[in-house]
Amino acid sequence: MNSIRDLFGNYVLNVAILCWLSAQLLKTLLNFMKTRRFNPERLVGAGGMPSAHSASVCGVTIALARSQGFASPLFALAFLMAAIVMYDAMGVRRQAGEHAKVINMIVRKNKNYVTYMPKDKDGLKEFLGHTPLEVMGGALLGILIAILLPM
Repeated sequence: MNSIRDLFGNYVLNVAILCWLSAQLLKTLLNFMKTRRFNPERLVGAGGMPSAHSASVCGVTIALARSQGFASPLFALAFLMAAIVMYDAMGVRRQAGEHAKVINMIVRKNKNYVTYMPKDKDGLKEFLGHTPLEVMGGALLGILIAILLPM
C-alpha cells in the first residue's frame, strides 16, 4: 500500500503527468477555437501548440531542480534530455511532418498512378513536430506548472 501512496505522492511524476495533460487539453482547446470543430486526436496526438513533450520535459527538469537542487546529477540529466527532446521536436520531427505534407499532396494529385499508400485513409501523419513557438509555449507551461505545484 505504501508503494501506491509513494507513486501518487511523487512530485516529479505528478508534475510530468500534469504538464502533459495540461498541454494536450490546451492543444485541443486551441485547435477547437481555430477550426470550430472538436478533434479528439488532439487530446493525445503530437504536434500543435503547446508542445506536450516540451512541457513534460521542462516540468520534470524544474521539478528535479526544486527537489534535488541545481547541482544534482538528476537535474543535469533532465536538462540535457529536455534540450534533446525540444531540439528533436523542432528539427527531425518537424521535417518529417513537412515531408508527409508534400508526399500526401503528391499522392492526392496523382492518385491514379500511386499504387501504395498507408492504410490510414488520410495519408501520412502530418502533425509530428513543432515550430519554435510551440516548443517555447510548452516549455513555459511546464516550467510554470513545476513552480506552482507544491512539493
